[in-house]
Amino acid sequence: MSDVMSADAWEYGGARSLVILHERELSRFIEAWKVAKARAVPVTGIKYKPGTTLENILVHVLHWARDYLVWSCENLRLPDPACAPVPAVTDIARELDSYSDHLLARWREPFREVPQDALCEAQYRSRWGKDYTVEALLEHAVVHPMRHRLQLEELTGA
Repeated sequence: MSDVMSADAWEYGGARSLVILHERELSRFIEAWKVAKARAVPVTGIKYKPGTTLENILVHVLHWARDYLVWSCENLRLPDPACAPVPAVTDIARELDSYSDHLLARWREPFREVPQDALCEAQYRSRWGKDYTVEALLEHAVVHPMRHRLQLEELTGA
């Protein structure tokens, strides 16, 4: 485990746990996506709009993984995490490994010195109009790739 992820490097262990879980679940989603892509499974039978592709799903999940991080940093008044925009649908498969490495690296730093009360007490308006504490949105960031992984696993029969 890298030094930045060691428990001693974090003010609030709950934030560390959520960052580790997010990395784990986003990585598991990406692996499920790669299986679906290798099998060329059609996106059917799940609640996606007609015409949705595997690349659309990948961009969607990565977009929100990035946005949850940016939103959290904005609301905690932390420095900009300097997270590059998600590659376009036409480029995402080719750039997936380098972009996901970049995104996950950006997730490892911002919350290390943030105390529990800052993450758990104040609520902020999300981009979709609901109020969340930062901790609750970090929990949402963990679950989001899990939900889409399950959908991909159902498509592939995994």
